[in-house]
This record gives sequence, C-alpha cells and structure tokens, in this order.
Amino acid sequence: MGYSRRDSWKSIDWFTVLLYVIMIVAGWVTICGASYEYDMDKLFALSSRPVNQLIWMGISLSVAFSILMIERDFYEVFSYLIYAAIILLLVATIFLAPDIKGSRSWLVLGPIRLQPAEFAKFATALAVARLMGTYGFELARYKNFLMVLGLIFLPMICILLQKETGSALVYLAFFLMLYREGMSGYFLLAGVCAVVYFVTGMKYAEVMMGETVLGVFLVSLLVLFITILLVYVEKKNKQAVQLMSYTSLAVLGISGLISYYYPFNLNIVALSLLGLAVLYLIYLSIHHWVWNYVLIALFAIGSIGFLFSVNYVFTDILEPHQQIRIKVSLGLEDDPSGAGYNVNQSKIAIGSGGLVGKGFLNGTQTKLKYVPEQDTDFIFCTVGEEQGFVGSTAVLILFAVFILRLLVLAERQDTTFARVYGYSVASIFLFHLAINIGMVTGLTPVIGIPLPFFSYGGSSLLGFTILLFIFIRLDATRKEH
Repeated sequence: MGYSRRDSWKSIDWFTVLLYVIMIVAGWVTICGASYEYDMDKLFALSSRPVNQLIWMGISLSVAFSILMIERDFYEVFSYLIYAAIILLLVATIFLAPDIKGSRSWLVLGPIRLQPAEFAKFATALAVARLMGTYGFELARYKNFLMVLGLIFLPMICILLQKETGSALVYLAFFLMLYREGMSGYFLLAGVCAVVYFVTGMKYAEVMMGETVLGVFLVSLLVLFITILLVYVEKKNKQAVQLMSYTSLAVLGISGLISYYYPFNLNIVALSLLGLAVLYLIYLSIHHWVWNYVLIALFAIGSIGFLFSVNYVFTDILEPHQQIRIKVSLGLEDDPSGAGYNVNQSKIAIGSGGLVGKGFLNGTQTKLKYVPEQDTDFIFCTVGEEQGFVGSTAVLILFAVFILRLLVLAERQDTTFARVYGYSVASIFLFHLAINIGMVTGLTPVIGIPLPFFSYGGSSLLGFTILLFIFIRLDATRKEH
C-alpha cells in the first residue's frame, strides 16, 4: 500500500526542521548584531541587511514548504536534468557575471543578486546519488568511480573558472560520502598526506640545515615512514618492514654522522632511500605477484612528485592574495594590516566576549566595523563577542546535533539514492562548519566560505534550504520504497 500525503507529513522529521528554524532565527539575530550601528531606524530600514535577510528567510521557508509538497520521485527522475541546467547556468555565469571583488560568480538581475554556485551543491548531490543508485552500480569499478568524479569535478571546475576558490573547495566534501559508500580509505589518506606535505614543505622551504633544505628532508622522511607503515598494514610483511626500517635508520644515522664533519645535502640520501624502497616494492610485487606493493610504490612516487610541484602550484597557480593568506596562516609572514587583518580582528572580537559576552547589540569590535565581512564569512566573531564562550559553544553544539541527526537520517534510508544524497548533505554542512570556524579562529586560510544559516546572503540561505529539505522530503517517504 502507498502512503497518503497525510502519512508523509506525519513522517517528516520535525526535529531536524526545528533545528533548521532555530538556526535561521539565531542567524538573523546575529546579523542584526553585526549590522547595528547605534541607530535602530537604520537597522530595520527596507534596504538594511537584516530586512533583506528576513525577506530571504520568507522565500526560503516558502521554497521549503513547496519541496515537501512535491512527490519524492521527482527529485530522482529529474536529477540529471537539474544538474545539466545548473551546469549551463554556471558556464553562463563565467561570461555574464560582472567582476565583483575579483570573481565572476554573481548574476545581477535588477535588485537581486544570485550566486549559482550555491545551488550547484544540491544539484551535484542529486546527480551523484542518481548515478550511484543505479541498479548494479559498484563504486569499486574504475569506470563507475571516474564517472562519479566527473560529476563532482565538473561544477568544481566551472566555479574555479569564476575565480571562486572557496566555493569550489566545498566539493571535496563529497569524498566523505564516497568513503561511506565503499571508497578505499587510501584516498582519504592521500588527501591528508597532501595537506601535511604542503604545510611542512612550505613552512620549512627556506629553513636550511647545513646544506639541506629542511622542508624537503622532513617530507621525504615522512613519505618513507608512511610507505613502510603501509607495507606493514597492507600485507603484514614483517621481513620487508624490518629490512626497510633497519636499512633506512642505518643509512640515515651514518649519513647524519658524516654530514656533521663533512656537510653535504642529506636530501640526496633521503630521496635515494625512497628510490631503493620503490625498487624493492616492485621486486616484491613481481616475486609474490601482489599488486598492492606496486600501489604503495606509486604512492611514494606520487608523494615526492607532489612535494616538488608545490612551489609551482603556489607561485604560478594561486592568486597573490591567496598566497599571502596561506603564508599568514602558516606563520611565514606577519601582515596585521593586510591579509592577516581579518583574522586578527576576528580573534580580538571573539576573545573580547569573555565567558558570557558583551550582550546583544553591545559588541564594540563589530559595531565599529573593525572586522571586515563580519555579517557574512566572519559572522561567528559576532557570536563570540556578543554571546561569549557560552554562546559560541551553544552554536557549535547546535551544529553538532544537526549534523549528527543528518547522519542518523542518512543511515536509515532504504534506497541507495536517498542514503547517498543524505550523506552528501551531511558532508557539505560539516565541511562548511569546519572551514568557516577555522577561518575566523586562524586555523585555516581565509577562503570565503559562509557559515550555514548564519552568514548573510540570500543565495547561501536558499541553497542550503533546498539542499536540506530535499533530503527531509526523501526521508519522510522512505517507507514507500
């Protein structure tokens, strides 16, 4: 028997809806605090940001209601069509959007400005879920995996061409969903290693240890250590692990002792050891006919290739303002009046809030506009200043409960399509939360990622609302399938 529309409404997860309403209301209150300039009339003027956000809240709630009224099969049947339409819109944006602060990501339609990148998230999640929900689909097959990557990277590339790096990086969140659906954990390991290599290589790129560049030496040793660890974890080959470990320690020890009296470049030794390790792994692969050794060898080669490509990517690919932001985040440069200004002022605002904050509309850092973008990307600093440690913690707990609830809903789905979409939604929200909080506290570079439901912006609020309520609709009628 099918479910009636009344049964579907009863099955809606109202707890998640309640969390959504609490967050958009709390976000609006925070925007009021960030926009207040000691003039209540200006705060609620028709052109003010609180009023504009209130209008977008009404639009978003109307769209949310409409999504819940549409049959769930609509989202699966028309997922590819929605994806194609958004891709076309992204491509058109590259050529039609005006240059705003160095990026072409906003379509201006009279008094309305829309950012198509915010809507590409739910479209991509739908398309990926549709593909992975196909009968007989197996992610382990290389062809299927490449097709999924194509769906993820296509909008990412379009957004990069709009020079909107922060929005493009959000699509890396889909790899968390892919891991849940069976993707090898080595892909996540590779991603973590890439970040560690980049940070270590950049931070110590100009530090010399005699004639040795410390950054290259440390990363080379790290790659060697991880390679040996992978051999142990993957094949439990104690003999190979002992041979590689003892040889590496002996050679490094002797080389270090010699370099103390006769200085020379130790990177040659470290890279030579890695080369020998790769040749030994290839030998083991041929001798035992085990291809996993070759994969580990390729990981080592790729790691070193990545290390030596860091400088090229950093200097020739990244924009100058992106380079300086990364250097400031890594402590390589101190630019308190330039790239580091936002983060420094944000830290001051959050720290000045103390335990319980200065109170609603009583923040000084935000009222005097010391923090740029304080009602968009840096909205969390307003929470910290006005509500203090207690309020900041409450917001983080609210997001934690919200994301955990999404994971619970995703896990209980009866179809692959709904489950994949649900995990995509949870991953996107988690990525936004982690990077945004990292930005305002100086833990990650400033890349312009909004805090969901809190940051000012109609496109952001509407995009997140659509992303969430499609999943709520799928969950409400899961028993039909």
